[in-house]
Amino acid sequence: MKLAAAASLAGLMALTSCGGSDPLAQNTPSADSTDAQQAVVVGSQAYYSNEIIAEIYAQALEKSGMKVTRQFNIGQRDAYMPELENGSIDIMPEYTGNLLQYFDAKTEARSSEDVYTQLQEALPQSMAVLSKSEASDQDSYTVTEAFAQEHQLKSIGDLGSVGQKLTLGGPPELAQRPYGPKGLASTYGVDVDFSATGDTTVEDLVAGTVDVANVFTADPRIQTDKLVVLDDPKSLFLASNVVPVVDSSIKDQLAAVIDPVSEKLTATSLVQLNVLSTVDKKSAKDIASAWLAENIG
Repeated sequence: MKLAAAASLAGLMALTSCGGSDPLAQNTPSADSTDAQQAVVVGSQAYYSNEIIAEIYAQALEKSGMKVTRQFNIGQRDAYMPELENGSIDIMPEYTGNLLQYFDAKTEARSSEDVYTQLQEALPQSMAVLSKSEASDQDSYTVTEAFAQEHQLKSIGDLGSVGQKLTLGGPPELAQRPYGPKGLASTYGVDVDFSATGDTTVEDLVAGTVDVANVFTADPRIQTDKLVVLDDPKSLFLASNVVPVVDSSIKDQLAAVIDPVSEKLTATSLVQLNVLSTVDKKSAKDIASAWLAENIG
């Protein structure tokens, strides 16, 4: 769907449709409505964290005066990318590094800014991205808070000053990944033993079976188990910041509402949102509403 020019940030925005709406979508306008405004379609992956962010986008757009249709839990990229490309979905949360690799599998970009710049160049003309968030959902090297305090660890390179041979835990395939033990040694000069911990990686880290673990940066256990994500100044890992991908024809109108949201979505806040879902069992709707009230007003 296509959004017409906005009257003002606080006012209603006129929308014109470029296609039929999903019959399963929520909040579909009634057939007898005489309002010329049509709904902005907000999509999400079939992943609780992504749905929370999509719900934040949806409620922010509604607060600005726009009508919104939610098309959530629609699967992974192969399922929803055609809908983004043809304009059936107007906006949804994505992740810069993973999305860049979808369009450019051979990219060598790794840093947050390089990835974001190349992503803008790699997207089809019909699609665009708005401002990226600090928040990310990507690989990291993580330690317990106690271990970080004991050895004064802030970045991955600090592991070299611990003074003992460390054990790195992660899925079996990490052993051969470019950011695995060999990459850690070549990029930061840190030699480690490797333990294939699989599904028990965080448990092994907390128990002290491993010293460092490969954990995703949005994992709610970072908060609940008091873990510390080590900074990666040399970009060993592919940066994958949360970013709204949108229909390019309505980029500016959506940016006026969503860019302030992205600015407030930090790494810490995304973990907190995920804790509210996985631990406190709150709905995406309630989580989004409370977050917007606290951060946007």
